[in-house]
Amino acid sequence: MPKLYIETVGCQMNMLDSELVVASLRRQGYELVGTPREADTILFNTCSVRQHAEDKIYSALGRLKHAKRTHPEKIIGVLGCMAQKDQRLIFDRAPYVDLVVGPGQLHQIPQILQEIAAGGEKRMEVSLDRTDGSRSQVERSFESYDPLRDEEMRPSPYQAFVRIMIGCDKFCTYCIVPSVRGPEQSRPAALIELEVRKLADEGCREITLLGQTVNSYRHAADGRTTRLSDLIERLHAIDGIDRIKFVTNYPKDMTDDLLQAVRDLPKCSHYLHVPCQSGSNAVLRRMKRGYSVEEYREMLGRIRETVPDAAVTSDWIVGFCGETDHDFQATAELLREGRFKNSFIFKYSPRPGTKADERLPDDVPEQVKRERNHVLLEMQNQISEQDNQVFLGREVTVLVEGPSKTSRKRASEGDRMGVTAGDHAHGEALQLTGRTNCDRIAVFDGNARLIGRFIPVMVYDANAFTLFTSVVTRHVGPEVYSLV
Repeated sequence: MPKLYIETVGCQMNMLDSELVVASLRRQGYELVGTPREADTILFNTCSVRQHAEDKIYSALGRLKHAKRTHPEKIIGVLGCMAQKDQRLIFDRAPYVDLVVGPGQLHQIPQILQEIAAGGEKRMEVSLDRTDGSRSQVERSFESYDPLRDEEMRPSPYQAFVRIMIGCDKFCTYCIVPSVRGPEQSRPAALIELEVRKLADEGCREITLLGQTVNSYRHAADGRTTRLSDLIERLHAIDGIDRIKFVTNYPKDMTDDLLQAVRDLPKCSHYLHVPCQSGSNAVLRRMKRGYSVEEYREMLGRIRETVPDAAVTSDWIVGFCGETDHDFQATAELLREGRFKNSFIFKYSPRPGTKADERLPDDVPEQVKRERNHVLLEMQNQISEQDNQVFLGREVTVLVEGPSKTSRKRASEGDRMGVTAGDHAHGEALQLTGRTNCDRIAVFDGNARLIGRFIPVMVYDANAFTLFTSVVTRHVGPEVYSLV
């Protein structure tokens, strides 16, 4: 039985891609292992959004040079966004790599591996560049959907990512995604519904709908256009699915019908991730984001009015080309005003192949980028802690995802010492983690029987990142009913 190791870097889309690759290879008899040393086939599913992600992969490939020399039968592959972007450069930098496969060709991997194992040559399978053909030709070169799933690759067996669209047509000047993921394409609603019904039958209770700009979803069929709000309503009717999320949203496509669906459909999580990137109109224009600060504020106002308890999160880039102190202060003010649940804050790094890299100087010193990054992180952490304090004394419902990081660390230490973690399924307590309807992380003591269930917990403490809670015990007549 061939042994497979796969390492995933990047976003939820990459995590889903890895799940589909593993599912297809399991069908071919592969066994998933935990380290490259154990594996016959080593795959890296890559990200190109930031330089750090690429550096991490090239460093990992470098560590395999000796292993390939001593075990030439090992197969090493680079998949995903970096494969589509760098293509033959990967072979130049790491000549012992056997296959380079873009995100639009992942369905070919079982056949490619079979041919290489039989003595075939190195293989590169990537999609067309966006200028190498008509839109329909480029779309076809990126289109790859695989219904096979593998719960071991998910956050938990009870949660799943569901791709509803691929690609992006926004062409922000700093972003490589339109090149490496191709044109924006929405999947047919009927196929998405079939996939989600199958997931529900397998015991999945929470789905997260994925798209580079997920709220841009539109699919026309039989004279009717299905919007994201319409799709969510269809999925909401599926028995077994109890929570629906969707990421990542584009500010200008945050329509009233979508907000009303979030408000009115009980299974919809009150959580919206809507990247802003900058609080300066001058910077937003250079980024080609397609909206103004005023329009973003107006969108936030509609969210607060329609779904008052919604948790909104955002992305920010500091140190983008030409960002002045005044521009940065405008960003800090918008972050402070927006009261985001949390923010993902990044220092700008030029990406070869983007318009910003071609046309705009990377003129903000690295030290200034670090300082601005630190300022926003500190500000956001203060806001997150203040807003989490509001939950003290409240009862909230969480989907129990599994042991917390603390529990997993203790179990790992116990394994290294030759001590078993104990049979938690038979009542031994451990620290568990779950998320609320507004996507806040909660930890609490319980046992493994709770995993995969929605339970009420009471918040007794909080910091910027976590709600500390206890499982609520229900009193029913003279008897005490405990969810623990």
